[in-house]
Amino acid sequence: MAIAISRSLEPLPAEARALLELLLLGNLLPFWETRAIDERDGGYCLNHDARGRYCGPAEKSLVAQTRTMWFFSRIARSAYGREVHLRAARHGYDFLVRHMWDDAYGGFYWRTSSSGHVAVASGKHLYGQAFALFALAEYAIASGLREPADLAEELFLTLERHAWDESYGGYREFFARDWSLPPDRCGYLGHSPAVKSMNTHLHMLEALTNYASISSNTVARTRLAELCAIISEKVVHHDGRLGAFGIERHARDWTPLCEPQDRRTSYGHDVETAWMLLDAYTILGKSETAGLEIAKALFEHALRFGFDPVGGGFFESGCFGVPADRRAKVWWVQAEGMLAALRMYIATSDVKYARCFLRTLSWIATHQGDWEHGEWHPLIDEHGAASGNKAGPWKAPYHGVRAVLECLERVGTQARVS
Repeated sequence: MAIAISRSLEPLPAEARALLELLLLGNLLPFWETRAIDERDGGYCLNHDARGRYCGPAEKSLVAQTRTMWFFSRIARSAYGREVHLRAARHGYDFLVRHMWDDAYGGFYWRTSSSGHVAVASGKHLYGQAFALFALAEYAIASGLREPADLAEELFLTLERHAWDESYGGYREFFARDWSLPPDRCGYLGHSPAVKSMNTHLHMLEALTNYASISSNTVARTRLAELCAIISEKVVHHDGRLGAFGIERHARDWTPLCEPQDRRTSYGHDVETAWMLLDAYTILGKSETAGLEIAKALFEHALRFGFDPVGGGFFESGCFGVPADRRAKVWWVQAEGMLAALRMYIATSDVKYARCFLRTLSWIATHQGDWEHGEWHPLIDEHGAASGNKAGPWKAPYHGVRAVLECLERVGTQARVS
């Protein structure tokens, strides 16, 4: 399934669009359309093994439930959407409102029982709240209903009251159920409540970008602009020789932490940041060029040290400025790398991004995609062995579907490969 790149001036190959459609319609959508709906308990079933077999009822995580609700909403408003997708989005929305929303204190529980009747983890983490905001805004767009937009507004105001950090900007991340700060113990993502992370703030940027597109609340745009500045100036470290790379953990005042685990970069997060900044600036009414230099710098480091020039695709992670040492290929990293490469090509017309896009697409179609059982293999190790479950608390129809759909809506409409 490799795609040739012409040396003459031609559009991106027609094969690219055909392969993207094959991934969407023949690999991704059939898997989730036939497995995701939990008819017994409501919400979504997200407990499937490597072959896509359902392993029975499992606790429902806020992240996976909202990512799946987002998926059905996003597909519903695309050229590939059908009424069944909007109904599936409503199915997830109903479970979210009835069982995961905290009527007493606001915000959403981190995790519930399969039925939703028990809040197994009742604390509030900004990462989960961000995905809820992201999904509510998407469902409001797809459905045209006021109800999810109003709930998105209520959630945003709840985060504004309890999580926004007036002193240093950005957000505190981990709270008890009542939004008090918990004891200094590991939060749901393994960090102390004192830590501010790139991962969480990146997805809050994504959520605010979606929310600001439907809201007239000027504070939302102010927070979005603030996050663009924080990520560009605090989270991302700039190196004139190497490019730029994200630092995952920071103190509350955005001082980078310097434990051994903080001296590594996730290529997936870096390229994801690159294209999300471009989207955020667009929603703010600014030219993409406002974020283009930092996007190019982030992509340069990832391309130089994290991209596989032989097989295509991006490795998992590595230390700053040296070749990747964790060389497995994770599904979501390939998705973000493919989408970011196309976005960068469209913004710059630089052929190196087109080649990266096509090589990553080819890797996904040839190796990451599971054409026998559907969906993508979560992980391919450096020896080519696939492993991991197809659905669970962190594996849902989000990264892969988003990347393929966003690429489909852009490929063939832009620049030329030379």
